[in-house]
Amino acid sequence: MSKILVIGSLNMDMVAKVKRIPKLGETILGDSLMLNPGGKGANQCYTVGKLGGNATMLGCVGNDSYGDMLIESLKKAEVNTSYIKKCGDIHTGTALIQIDDFGNNNIVVIKGANDKCDEGYLIDNEDVIKECDIIMLQMEIPYNAIYYAIKRGRELGKKIILNPAPAPEEFPDDIINKVDIITPNEIELEMLSKMKIKSEGDIVKGAQKLIIQGVNHVIVTIGSKGAMYVNKNGYKYFPARKVDAIDTIGAGDCFNGALAVAISEGLSLDDAISFANVAASISVTRKGAQSSIPSREEVDDILHTIKEGMPI
Repeated sequence: MSKILVIGSLNMDMVAKVKRIPKLGETILGDSLMLNPGGKGANQCYTVGKLGGNATMLGCVGNDSYGDMLIESLKKAEVNTSYIKKCGDIHTGTALIQIDDFGNNNIVVIKGANDKCDEGYLIDNEDVIKECDIIMLQMEIPYNAIYYAIKRGRELGKKIILNPAPAPEEFPDDIINKVDIITPNEIELEMLSKMKIKSEGDIVKGAQKLIIQGVNHVIVTIGSKGAMYVNKNGYKYFPARKVDAIDTIGAGDCFNGALAVAISEGLSLDDAISFANVAASISVTRKGAQSSIPSREEVDDILHTIKEGMPI
């Protein structure tokens, strides 16, 4: 099994449950407040670990109770947390999240210690990068670290998976062309391709722009509709399993982590996308980010049921 290194953010999610997302300038009463371990990097690494992947996390937290909680959560998923840095001069990253009765959400991230996950920190952990086979990245840490990890990873022959979330306004051509697999959602694809995405055809055209820039594989997540896979030879649509979603927080992270696990086990990209689709479809039926991640047995059972043509 290939070793997966996740480089990215660790946040404590402060989740307010509301009947509806408030309008600009409006005050409403919420139903509940929860503290959940999160951060795109940590969520994806937790998913890798829980689904049976060989996972190591590089990232930074504050020397505070939130940081301790985030590390302990990853340990429960059998993630190697030995290289996570505790910073005494800044607080752990925090995400302020509102979720309505329909599963919709909005999120504000205060980066905190995630800003310390910079190029210098990665250089200090060169051996960890050398030892891995797959590097998975998102964009909640400093860009200089992301660019360095992609360039250094390519030099070392690692497979690079980039989840461009939140999407930057610009992404250097000499960096993006070193990415093996990029996994934007529709909004992120709009940002990266500089075009409006309103249809399946637009998704393909936008993804093809990234292929022209040098990315080998583009997997566009399209929420409840599933995912679209585009490469230089064409495209393929992977519909999502129909479920009653109650909370979409972390669904994209679950998809990405599951995708990495499947790839690390030698599955084809088609099969890896199907695996990731099923994992994400389970996660949206539960509350929270890391707390919603399914077990490997749950994903395999549904995949087996689908393969046998049985109702699900």
